[in-house]
Amino acid sequence: MARHNQEGRGLDQLGNLWRISFPPDWLKQVKVSRDLPDGRRRSSLTLFRNPARMAKAKPGRSIRTRITSADGKVDVEIALEDRDLVVDHVVVGIKRKRGRKTELVKFVVQGGLPRPRRLEIPKKP
Repeated sequence: MARHNQEGRGLDQLGNLWRISFPPDWLKQVKVSRDLPDGRRRSSLTLFRNPARMAKAKPGRSIRTRITSADGKVDVEIALEDRDLVVDHVVVGIKRKRGRKTELVKFVVQGGLPRPRRLEIPKKP
């Protein structure tokens, strides 16, 4: 049985605080990428990593993740049905004003939190 979402947070490349609401038995990490100020390349950073190393339960069919900026200017929620438990990651791109420029910020919401290994009891001969 799936569990209720948990809350986490992280800082991006510019020191902005982001809040993440995540399914604890599915989400592995959230990465953020944006263009560097010189515009020649993109910077990628792990924004948040699930503190759990393994899932405690089987993930639910519904994957719902919310990413919110602390300043309240960005509030994005991803909700999808994964009936066969095959979704590995979701990429979301947002346009955000920074001064006079508008920048593209991408979030990679990555699943694949390992399931716990079951202990097998050897059968008696």
